[in-house]
Amino acid sequence: MSADLDLTAAQWDRSSYSDGSGGQCVEFSRTFAQTHGVIPVRDSKNPDGPTLIVSATGWSSFISTLIRGGFRAA
Repeated sequence: MSADLDLTAAQWDRSSYSDGSGGQCVEFSRTFAQTHGVIPVRDSKNPDGPTLIVSATGWSSFISTLIRGGFRAA
């Protein structure tokens, strides 16, 4: 995965689990999965801040685990 990935054309989607009051806002861009095989993830409250770049396979595994409830707090 390249650190030089140009995200200016990214189309960002907000997670359906993000609350509407400005907290816990996670955005991701599906558009890069098709062209680059990665999913950029960022905090929507800080769109110019750091972006986590995850492989499409890793993102899929992460989302599948969330759906199954694999990350429940103890």
